[in-house]
Amino acid sequence: MRLLTIPGLIILTATVSACGRNNDGPPAYNPKTLGGGNAAEAELDDPNRSTIWDLFGPNNAEQTTQVNRYLWAASLDVLNFLPVQEVDPFTGVIVTGYGTPPGGGRSYRATVHISDPALAARSLSVALQTSGGAPVSAATTRAVEDAILSRARQLRIADNKL
Repeated sequence: MRLLTIPGLIILTATVSACGRNNDGPPAYNPKTLGGGNAAEAELDDPNRSTIWDLFGPNNAEQTTQVNRYLWAASLDVLNFLPVQEVDPFTGVIVTGYGTPPGGGRSYRATVHISDPALAARSLSVALQTSGGAPVSAATTRAVEDAILSRARQLRIADNKL
C-alpha cells in the first residue's frame, strides 16, 4: 500500500507544479510596461482585475435596486387588507400573507416586485395566489396592478402640489 502512495504523491506533485506560470517567454505587450515597469506590476494595477477574494468583499453582498417610492407606497396602500410578511426595500419585494379583500369571499396572497425607479407598468410585477389553490385570473392580477399604478400616480400628483 505504501509503494502505491509514493508514486501517487510524485505524480500529484508533478501535476500541480505543471500548473505554474511560465515566465520564460517574452512579456505580453502592455502600454503600461513601456515606462520601465514589468507585466506583473501592470496586471496588479489593472482596475478590471478580479480574484477569488473579490467574492468575499463587501461589494458583492447583495444587488440593490432603486425602487420607485410612489409604487412602493401605493402597493402597501392598495394591499393594506393583507398582512405584510416580508418587506425588502433594497430589492423591491413585498410579500403578504393571506387575507380577504373588502366585500370578497376568497382569500388571497400577493407578492409584489418593483424592479425599476420609473413610475411605469414595466416596473411593477404582481403575483397573486389563493388559499384554496385555485388559479387567479389574469384579469384580477391586472386589476390589482392597475389599482397600484393609479394610486401611485395619485400620490405623485399630490406630492407635486406641495
